[in-house]
Amino acid sequence: MIDTLLALVPTYGVWLIMISVCLSCLALPIPSSMLVMAAGGFAAAGDFAYWQLVAFAFVGFAVGDQIAFAIARSGGPRLLERFKRHAKTASVLNSAEALVARRGSTAVVLSRTVVSPVGPYVSYISGALRLSWVKFTSAAILGAMLWCLGYSWLGYAFASHIPEVASMIGNFAGIILAGAAGGGLVWWMVRSYRRHQAEGRDDT
Repeated sequence: MIDTLLALVPTYGVWLIMISVCLSCLALPIPSSMLVMAAGGFAAAGDFAYWQLVAFAFVGFAVGDQIAFAIARSGGPRLLERFKRHAKTASVLNSAEALVARRGSTAVVLSRTVVSPVGPYVSYISGALRLSWVKFTSAAILGAMLWCLGYSWLGYAFASHIPEVASMIGNFAGIILAGAAGGGLVWWMVRSYRRHQAEGRDDT
């Protein structure tokens, strides 16, 4: 998919970047991080201004976050249950849920930087759990700006080494995601154990 999107960048420019990033925030399988990083290389080559790339990617991110939050706010737990029915998203969703439960709005920033693979699901969970819109939006804007600046700068600064940088980031993201999934599993087990103990005390 990334090759197809990159082939369209010279034609549609930063508008394609904005729409792709927005859709990826809704958990659609679009490699937006690699696309923005590659677009940084286009900016370095003079195809468009670097500030345009950052601005359009940021707008797409911000709009996508708000759409996901609003959908989950109205859909609530039922929407999350639908996600959990699919094996591919269940583990990521559980990790995102554990992260939000532990960190609150801080999880929103973390999910756009350190653990970005769970970012879209954190938006959905934040809405479903009725996290304050002001706190979510403030954290989401900060995280989105850091994400846009980080990936676009990597592509701009290392335009001739984008495949190597992408591979390194992919490996690092896999390690982080595995750690987050493990942490989510531990959190779920502890919560289930405590709930079982509480139910036992109520019975007695």
